[in-house]
Amino acid sequence: MEGGRINSPSIDAVRRQEDDNVEMSLFRPPIVRLGAGGALNRALFTKKVNLAAAAIQNPKVISHYRQDLQASRKLLKVERISPIVPHPDKELGAQGRKCILLDPAVKTEEPKTWGTVLQEGSQKEELTVIPYELTLEYDYWTARDTMESVLPPELHDEIPSGFNVAGHVAHLNLRDNYLPYKKIVAEIIRDKNPSIRTVINKVDNVGAESEFRTFQYEVLAGEDDLDVSCIENNCTFNFNYAKVYWNSKLESEHTRIINFFKPGEAVCDVMAGIGPFALPAGKRKVFVWANDKNPESYKCLKDNIEKNKVQDFVRPFCEDGLDFIRKAADDALKASLKGEKVVIKKPGPKLKPKKTEKPAEAGFVPGPLKPLVTETYPVPPTISHFVMNLPASAIEFVGSFKGIYQWQENLFAPNTKTLLPLVHVHCFALKADDERPRIDICERLTNYLGFTMKPGNKNYNLNGEGEVTIHNVRDVAPAKSMYCATFRLPAAIAFATRD
Repeated sequence: MEGGRINSPSIDAVRRQEDDNVEMSLFRPPIVRLGAGGALNRALFTKKVNLAAAAIQNPKVISHYRQDLQASRKLLKVERISPIVPHPDKELGAQGRKCILLDPAVKTEEPKTWGTVLQEGSQKEELTVIPYELTLEYDYWTARDTMESVLPPELHDEIPSGFNVAGHVAHLNLRDNYLPYKKIVAEIIRDKNPSIRTVINKVDNVGAESEFRTFQYEVLAGEDDLDVSCIENNCTFNFNYAKVYWNSKLESEHTRIINFFKPGEAVCDVMAGIGPFALPAGKRKVFVWANDKNPESYKCLKDNIEKNKVQDFVRPFCEDGLDFIRKAADDALKASLKGEKVVIKKPGPKLKPKKTEKPAEAGFVPGPLKPLVTETYPVPPTISHFVMNLPASAIEFVGSFKGIYQWQENLFAPNTKTLLPLVHVHCFALKADDERPRIDICERLTNYLGFTMKPGNKNYNLNGEGEVTIHNVRDVAPAKSMYCATFRLPAAIAFATRD
């Protein structure tokens, strides 16, 4: 407020804003309301936009005029449209003559709208301001542009834009109010994403109908081909998307957990799936006991271990996770006591040849410039990390840690430098910014673990027994989030008597 008046935009500023809105509306898609169940007609999205253009006589000055027109705000500035175009006259266009598209406010027949750059260029006969009909077709519009054009206004707030991608498959989870338009939505997604060939929609609740987190689906666009190949963390994963669990939105979480692991450590991946934690860890020279109860996941896991050449470090299993937690700890200790190890021979640093004043004698054979270097990784006697990525029920498995290292206190501090393992448990809880989700998760851990757990600091400095660091992984529903609870296994649980 100034001088008893509320500051407001000047009349000229308001008019400029209104003019900008009108001009930019030229580049919005045509309204194509197809109706529920209608077919996508791409030809209906063609739109003609009448503009002015500066036809440049000498190609050598195009760059100069482009810069000057941009500085004077007379250049067309619209996303995904190049302002440099061939001359609309076919003969001149064939000769390589170019035009510069101008802002919609510039009118061919109104020199007062041209500005100084165009007026002076016209006077020097270096350019001519001509009409130009710009054609925008279906391929120009973004997926959101196209869906807003097709869908009724009441559906514009939550247009399907985020979806899982597995190789060439896009996996939608459409809400009920979008189902009448599902075929159109799928066609648009396939059109606007060149790597997508098949679009499917989930028709049940993941985890409710299948303990292996697979789902029933319907094909909305493309072929019913769910044999896919994905690359994540420098590993290749081949699988059938209908038979195993895969979520492309978890890549950052996979990477976050993998960054905890150090070469030469042992990790137990209790619900490994097809190996998004295990395979990249194996490439980092981490020993992994990787388990999944789904026979199809186990089959893919074995195949992908071979494909990614991590068989020396990653061991696949197909067992119940409740039993596997203790089995992995026992197996790692047995392997260590047997002296199992991985020996890797690789070329060392390139040696510089010695300088000599005399040429080499006849028959002289120089030694190798890259001597072999040997790296040895013995299997450690203890597991450093347990990963439990089954958010619907993983917390219920933590009771299996009781007595996991019964009578093995000598393997850990203070007798050695080895700390008890970190446990990473994924789970679902209330979506909230306060402490309620953390308190709830700790209460559930306490119940199943049989040891009092409490929220700890956020820096993973988990020296105090029972401290839990809880990381918010992602939102999965309006009132539900996925979390990862990380804690160091309490000594009272690890060294307890097994049930």
